[in-house]
Amino acid sequence: MNTIDLRSDTITHPTDEMRRAMAEAKVGDDVLGDDPTVRRLEELAASRMGKQDGLFVPSGTMGNLISQMVHCGRGDESILGDQSHVFWYEQGGSAGIGNIHPRTLPNSPDGTIPLEMIEAAIRPDDIHFPRSRLLIIENTHNRCKGTPIPLTYMKAVRKLADRHRLNIHVDGARIFNAAAALEIDIADLAGPADSITFCLSKGLAAPVGSVVCGDRPFIGKARRIRKVLGGGMRQSGILAAAGIVALETMVDRLADDHANARALALGLSQIRGLAVDPDKIKTNIVYFDVVTDEVTALELTQLLDKSGVRMLASGPGQIRAVTNYHVGSGDIEQATSVIREAMASV
Repeated sequence: MNTIDLRSDTITHPTDEMRRAMAEAKVGDDVLGDDPTVRRLEELAASRMGKQDGLFVPSGTMGNLISQMVHCGRGDESILGDQSHVFWYEQGGSAGIGNIHPRTLPNSPDGTIPLEMIEAAIRPDDIHFPRSRLLIIENTHNRCKGTPIPLTYMKAVRKLADRHRLNIHVDGARIFNAAAALEIDIADLAGPADSITFCLSKGLAAPVGSVVCGDRPFIGKARRIRKVLGGGMRQSGILAAAGIVALETMVDRLADDHANARALALGLSQIRGLAVDPDKIKTNIVYFDVVTDEVTALELTQLLDKSGVRMLASGPGQIRAVTNYHVGSGDIEQATSVIREAMASV
C-alpha cells in the first residue's frame, strides 16, 4: 500500500544529490572552526537572508532559543503571539533555560499581532517591570493556517521596534515558503529582522538542521550559547552538505507544494462533514475542520492511517495536513478519494 504522509514537511528524506554531497563532504572540527562545509553553508545562508553571518544549529527550536538568549538578559521580556510556535511547542525553553519572561499577545487570524497591541504591551522603564527587549514574529505562521506575513507588516513592525529600542527575531522555519507565496526576494522579507532562524529540514528536505542569521557580533554571541546548549556538532559538514544542496536545488519547487495544498483543500471542501476555505490556503499547510458528530478528528486520522493516508489531529475537531516533497498531484487525488470514502463510511 502506498503511504501518503501529510503529517508534516519534516518527514521528507534527503534527495540522491544530498546523499552524494553528504558522502563526499569535506569536514573538520566545527567547534574549532575547522569545518569548511559548515562554513560554506553558513555563508550561503547569510547571503540568502541578506545578513552578515550565519550559524548552523541542530534544530529550529535551538535556533530560536539561542536567538532569544542573545537578545535578552536574565529577567528581560520578549513579546510574541499567543499562537506562536515558540510559545506552544518549544517547551518553555526561553523561561526555563533562558530566564526570559514571555509576554503573549493575541495573534490575528493572518498570524500578525496588531501594532497597537504591541505598542501598548511595551513596558515603561520602571523597577517593577521586566525590560521589554525583543519582539518575535513567526513567518509563515503555523497555527494560523501557514499564512505568510507580508513585507508591509514587517516594515511597520520594524519602525515600531526602532521607536522603542526593541530587537526583532523572526522564527522563519518556513520563511522560504513565505517568500515563494508572496513572490518576493527572501532577503527583502528577512530584511526588517535583527535575527532569523530558518529550517533546512522542512520543505527544503534536508535531513537535519536550521541556520540562525544576523550580524557578526550577534552570531559570535550565538555561537557561544550554542556550545553551552550542546549544539557543537564537530564534523557536522556531513549534515551541512545536505543543507547546501537544499538551498541550491529545493527552494524553487516549494510553489508545487503550495499548489498541491490548495488542490487538497479544494477537494476537502467538497466532502460532507468537513470544512475548509481553499482561498485561505497560501502555502503548504492545510487545517480543516471535522463538522460532524459522527467522528472526531483523532478517530478520522486513525481511520485514514489504516488506508495509507497520514495526517495529524490538531484538536478535537481539527486536522492538519502538510504537503511536501514526497507528495505529488496524483497523491493529492488519491488522498482526497480515501478521505471521501472514509467520511462516507462513518
